[in-house]
Amino acid sequence: MEIIWHLDRSAALVAYPALYLAVLTGILYTARSFGPLYRLARKIHIEVSVFAMLVTLLHGVLGVLDTWFIVTGSAPQPAYSTTYLLAGVVVGVGALQVLAVAALGFLDAERFDRPWGPRIVHAFAYGGFAFATVHAAAVGTDVAGLIRPVFGPAILFLTSVLLLRLLAARKWLSTPATTKQ
Repeated sequence: MEIIWHLDRSAALVAYPALYLAVLTGILYTARSFGPLYRLARKIHIEVSVFAMLVTLLHGVLGVLDTWFIVTGSAPQPAYSTTYLLAGVVVGVGALQVLAVAALGFLDAERFDRPWGPRIVHAFAYGGFAFATVHAAAVGTDVAGLIRPVFGPAILFLTSVLLLRLLAARKWLSTPATTKQ
């Protein structure tokens, strides 16, 4: 049972940075005003997003299995209460469900003809990432010491890039003329 615990934590430690990078490249994916970052995002966003989703699914399966072992008494109780553990699992399952809806929306071949176009799919992805951030910050005992020095600035940076992208899209910021490629 200890191997499941280690695999679950390892998958989580890879999944969250991958989700972060998927969101960041997703923000830059259609923002021509970001120049080289825009071009880089167009090259890696889909691959990073698929990888992030696969690792997140792995973490979800292992997390449910790990929780099952704890609840049934097959694995030792964590240092925190079972209620806290189950609340964290509920938030994590919520994040996984929202991300799964985003992934399924992306995989729909007729998504551009349906009401849930790329904006809706990405809105679900942002929502899933928000749930995943709450899950990681609240339950991620392995990253508890990194919340203030890493999570806070990383989320602030992501929010800043998103706001810059929105301002540039609304043409409220002057951007350098882009060259056609």
